[in-house]
Amino acid sequence: MIETKKITAQDADRIKYLDESHFLDLKSKAIRPAKLTETISAFANTSAGEIYVGIEENDILTLKDRHWNGFNDVEEANGLLQAIERLSPLGNHYKAVFYSCDSEQGLILHLTIYKTSNILFASNKKAYIRRGAQKLPIESTEALKRLKYDKGITTFEDSLLSIPDEYITNSVVVIEFMINVVPMSEPESWLKNQLVFIDGKPTVAGVLLFAEEPQAILPKRSAIKIYRYHTANDEGERDTLAFDPTTVEGHIYTLIETAKNKVKEIVEKIQKLGPDGLENILYPEEALQEIITNAVIHRDYSIPKDIHIRIFDNRIEIESPGRLPGHITLANILDDQSARNPKIIRLINKFPNPPNKDVGEGLKTAFEAMNKLRLKEPEITETDASVIVILRHESLSSPEQMVMDYLSGHENITNAIARELTGIKSENTMKDVFYRLRDRGEIEPVPGRVGRSFAWQKS
Repeated sequence: MIETKKITAQDADRIKYLDESHFLDLKSKAIRPAKLTETISAFANTSAGEIYVGIEENDILTLKDRHWNGFNDVEEANGLLQAIERLSPLGNHYKAVFYSCDSEQGLILHLTIYKTSNILFASNKKAYIRRGAQKLPIESTEALKRLKYDKGITTFEDSLLSIPDEYITNSVVVIEFMINVVPMSEPESWLKNQLVFIDGKPTVAGVLLFAEEPQAILPKRSAIKIYRYHTANDEGERDTLAFDPTTVEGHIYTLIETAKNKVKEIVEKIQKLGPDGLENILYPEEALQEIITNAVIHRDYSIPKDIHIRIFDNRIEIESPGRLPGHITLANILDDQSARNPKIIRLINKFPNPPNKDVGEGLKTAFEAMNKLRLKEPEITETDASVIVILRHESLSSPEQMVMDYLSGHENITNAIARELTGIKSENTMKDVFYRLRDRGEIEPVPGRVGRSFAWQKS
């Protein structure tokens, strides 16, 4: 039995004028069941989403005129609900709730569509994906193959490579590994048992883990590029590059450690204004370790693109090719797991002092490490073809507290200094912080300071 909830007129108005987006759609109750399943397929195959059924829309001179026109009763929506149920035998791809409102006509059907582990096909047997506020059909075999990689149904790490077997059976990497980890086995038989050497051919996973130079075999998809930009702007530009991008190579066990150390070396040369003047920026090593490890072991190796690490004056951005795998979304990424590269994850954990010590806990560890230093939590975003994690060097302290901390050791503070201190970009937003402190009687203008030299001091 689907629950019916009563909502306020204010909430009803809010629903009517929601912006349709990558995660949300509004539909008329007159929509054909088969047509609705296309939108459901798109959400389930991409990043999940919500659908409100029972909202009518007329375009009047490009302005959207919407009104609530719900179902007369629950039974009137049965055709839609039956079509949705038929999409998956388990019925665990969605949740449905009806909303009623005293000031509106009928019941609105609210559907929460979950991201599914498998591909969800619409009633017409086609699969769809969501891009912005559009649903796009998967038309080609290659596009369907890409969707399977995105969802982790098939994995590129198992692809066989037509290269000499000694690239992994007789490499320095595998010999050292066998001596330290499995001294009672021969490399070739052990690699066969681990299914990274099949029918005389190494797999992608085998090359990434045990070849001395995977980048020579898998160019443009197995290195890490590191950039340093002298700016705090949203985008880095060529003229703000501190030096030519650094490329880190090697098998992935050393790749992770080398990249982490290089980032740490660059970051520790950056200085930021603090309460006591210029101070060195310091990110927790655990956060860097875990996020770089996640970028390497969870990336989609079928995409010919290297991992990119961009170091700005106020943040680090780590971009890993490939969308979130399986049923993982931005909402559940810290709580659920879905391994795109299970062999890589399992076998790298066998190396001495593995980078993924606590399997499945990497991002949680990064969040905890940032919190310990009273820095803002990592930000995670997903694009059409990658996942980006951002570490900001911004304190959890309020802007007001940061201003007062600064004034504890300095006679006065200007808007420019305060913006550099707090990370606030807008001059007017910074003024609002000052005004709040002034209204609380904590600060006052410095007499005689006007224009660009205007400053505040403790009251």
